[in-house]
Amino acid sequence: MTSQYRVNYHLRAHKRDSLIEFIKGMLLTPFVLHSQPTNAQTHVTENAQRFSEIFSSIEHLIQEHRSFTRQGIPTYSRLAKLVPSIGTFFTPLPLQQAFERVNAQDKISARKHVPPSFNDVRRILNMAQAMAIAPQLKLVTFDGDMTLYADGQNFEEDHGLTALLISLLRRGINVAIVTAAGYGDDAKRYEHRLSGLLAGFGKARLEAEEAARFFVLGGECNFLFRTVIQQGNRYGLEYVSDAEYSASGLRSWTDSQVQQLLDVAETELRDCVERMAISAEILRKPRAVGLVPQAQLTREQLDECALSSQLALLKYQGSPKSQPCDVPIPFCAFNGGNDCWVDIGNKLIGVRILQDMLDSPPEATLHVGDQFLSTGNDLSTRTACCTCWIINPEETERILTELEKMF
Repeated sequence: MTSQYRVNYHLRAHKRDSLIEFIKGMLLTPFVLHSQPTNAQTHVTENAQRFSEIFSSIEHLIQEHRSFTRQGIPTYSRLAKLVPSIGTFFTPLPLQQAFERVNAQDKISARKHVPPSFNDVRRILNMAQAMAIAPQLKLVTFDGDMTLYADGQNFEEDHGLTALLISLLRRGINVAIVTAAGYGDDAKRYEHRLSGLLAGFGKARLEAEEAARFFVLGGECNFLFRTVIQQGNRYGLEYVSDAEYSASGLRSWTDSQVQQLLDVAETELRDCVERMAISAEILRKPRAVGLVPQAQLTREQLDECALSSQLALLKYQGSPKSQPCDVPIPFCAFNGGNDCWVDIGNKLIGVRILQDMLDSPPEATLHVGDQFLSTGNDLSTRTACCTCWIINPEETERILTELEKMF
C-alpha cells in the first residue's frame, strides 16, 4: 500500500526528468482513449502506429530546438516552451525508428493495462542516441558502480561487457571509466577494482596501441590513468600527472580553497548524522568527504544528506567568508546508492578533460551512467556530451550490444 507521503516524494522535481515526463504524458493520451479494444491484434497495430506518430512529432520538435540552438536562441523553440529545463541535443534523435526497434523487443504497444512508463521512454531515448552517434563515435565514457559492475563490487573476469569494451577499443574508439572512486594516484587500487577487465585485455592479447585507448579518471575528474602493458605481458594502469595533459582551464582552484570547501561539507554531513541519528562514519580524503553508513540507510535519508550538502556549499560559495576565486569551485554532492559523497570537481570536468585530450567533440562523445537525477553525479555530463541513462550493468551490456550492430 502506497502512503500519501511516498506519492508526494516521488512527485518532487529532484526525482523526475522533465523530457521523459513530457513524452510519457504525450503517450498517455492515446493509451487512455483507446484502452478498450474490440480486437486484440488491431489494438497492438493501432497502438504501435499512434505511438510511432507521437515519437515522430517529438523527433521534429528536437530538430527544431537544435536549429534554434545553432542560431543562439534555444528558448525560442516550441520544445523549450513545453519543457523549459530542456538542454542541448548534440545529435538528432531518430525516436521513431528507436521506438519501433524497442517495441519489437519489449512489445510496449501490446500492453492493455500498463501505459508506456518512465523506463520505456528512457530505453527508447537510449536507443535513439546510440543510433545517432554510432557513425561518428570517438569516445565512450562510463560510470563505474551500477554501470559496469554491481555497487561496491569489482569488475568480474569473463563478464559479458569485457568483449564489448574490447571491441570498441579495436575499432579505434577511446574508452574511459569516469568514477567518483578516489584513491589518489594509487594505480593498484584501481587495478584491483578492474582486475577482471584487465585480465580480459590479457586474454584478448590487445596490442599496446589498442590498450592505450583505455583510461580511468578517478575522483570525478582528479586522477587520470592510462593502460599500459607491463612486465610479463601484464596489463596495468599508469598514473598520468597533471603536467602531461591540459586541465589548467578546468581545474583552477588551490588546495587551500579545496580544504575550506570540504570543511563546510564535512560539517554539514556531521549535522545530518546528528539530526537523523544515523550510524555512519565520515571519511575525509584529499579531494572528497563522504558519509559511509554502518547500517543501511533509506534512499530518502541519503537524498537528504546530498541535498543538504548541496545547499550548504552553495550558500558558502555565495558568502563573504569564502576565499576569493575566479569562479566558484565546482563540486558534486550525490547519493551514491549506499552512501553519500561530496567530491571536488565533477564528471562534466572529467569528460571535458578527456575530450580535450582525445580531440573528441560533444557529438562524438557518449557517457553511459545510472545517476542522472539531480542528486546523481552523472547529470552534469549532459552539458558536455551525448548520454545514455541505464540502471544496471545488464542494461549497459544491452545498449552496447545494440551499438555493436550499428557499426
